[in-house]
Amino acid sequence: MGRETVHAADTPAPFVVTYIYDFSSQRGVSIRMEEVREQLVRQAQAARQAAMTLANVSTAVKNGALLAMAEGLLADGAYILQANAEDIQQARERGLPEAMVERLTLNEKRLAAMAEGIRQVAALPDPVGEVVEGWKRPNGLEILKVRVPLGVVAIIYESRPNVTADAAALCLKSGNAVILRGGSEAFRSNQAITASLVRAVESAGLPAACVQMVQTTDREAATQLMRLNGLVDCIVPRGGAGLIQTVMQTATVPVIETGVGNCHTYVHEDADLQMASEVAFNAKVQRPSVCNAMETLLVHSAVAGEFLPAFAERLRAAGVEIRGCERTRQLVPWAVPATEDDWYTEYLALILAVKVVDSLDEAIAHINHYGSRHSEAIITRSLDAARRFTREVDAACVYVNASTRFTDGFEFGFGAEVGISTQKLHARGPMGLRELTTTKYVVYGNGQVRT
Repeated sequence: MGRETVHAADTPAPFVVTYIYDFSSQRGVSIRMEEVREQLVRQAQAARQAAMTLANVSTAVKNGALLAMAEGLLADGAYILQANAEDIQQARERGLPEAMVERLTLNEKRLAAMAEGIRQVAALPDPVGEVVEGWKRPNGLEILKVRVPLGVVAIIYESRPNVTADAAALCLKSGNAVILRGGSEAFRSNQAITASLVRAVESAGLPAACVQMVQTTDREAATQLMRLNGLVDCIVPRGGAGLIQTVMQTATVPVIETGVGNCHTYVHEDADLQMASEVAFNAKVQRPSVCNAMETLLVHSAVAGEFLPAFAERLRAAGVEIRGCERTRQLVPWAVPATEDDWYTEYLALILAVKVVDSLDEAIAHINHYGSRHSEAIITRSLDAARRFTREVDAACVYVNASTRFTDGFEFGFGAEVGISTQKLHARGPMGLRELTTTKYVVYGNGQVRT
């Protein structure tokens, strides 16, 4: 394969939407950028034109493009993994935390999962044009509430190059053009992935500008992207607390907030303790670097003496550091004393805060005070306790007797996700296809006028 340079249709010279990756040398190609805002304005204008096309193409065309994207990722896998290896080497040279390196890392299994996620998106019902509800007024007007695309969606994210494919697939299926701005640590990986995706999009007869990537790691580009009112319809930040807060405070374009995951598991006094051990261990250890991993374990005092010592040893064998309250440390002497900050912290590492509580009320109060409104779980055999927990805990996803690790678009049957929304307007929880649409009213009449 040779160098791929994809030109946006109908954009004025000398502007080129550059998805450049040299597949022969396996290196990203440096390009001379125009002034940042002008470059982004033209990129967004191209995206808006592409979005108008996407909003009106058939489901079959979109699905064809998605399947081509999935196949393209696998066909270009060697080049994508080489680009990723260069990113990983640079990340380690820069001394980035191992949790970030882990999120950055691609391998054949993860690449195959990315392709499968795209295929699942293709297999899902198309939300565009869905009639949400309809009714007829006494004056004869027929009113339909219909799903339509948002338009141009910008995704600003860190570390995980799989977000590039997930976001592109979900936006395309929901009829939106997407502008991607990944982190500098994954720049080569994102370039390679985007090049592959755009070639597939074009092969299906859709505009190249349906999927675009900001071709600079300059933070000013991200700032300008957040302020393209009238060209970008919404921004979705996906990353750590710092990124999310920066976007929330800087953007003038509407933001769909995706949240930090300070997730809890509460072991109730009526819990099956073997189940509690399995679920809580999975929630912490299975993949600690992600936002749906458990960060705090709450244990009812009635079962703490039986449960905590053995479970703590299981965690220690897995390399987990425990930061415990005073009662936890009486049962687990090797635990580090927990500070007030520990109850707020999303560790994204093999560290767990542990607190012994005396009641369901105390557990719920702790979660609602310290939690990030992401994912919370209770382990219990009490139906009353489960109902209270699900009703009173304020979070996007609340679990009974299951790991918080299931808060994920793939696991929810969405095929992929743009992020986990922890806000309460428009979308909450894993953001799949429907969450990337809005609605409009279509009104049919036969000459009615208002008196």
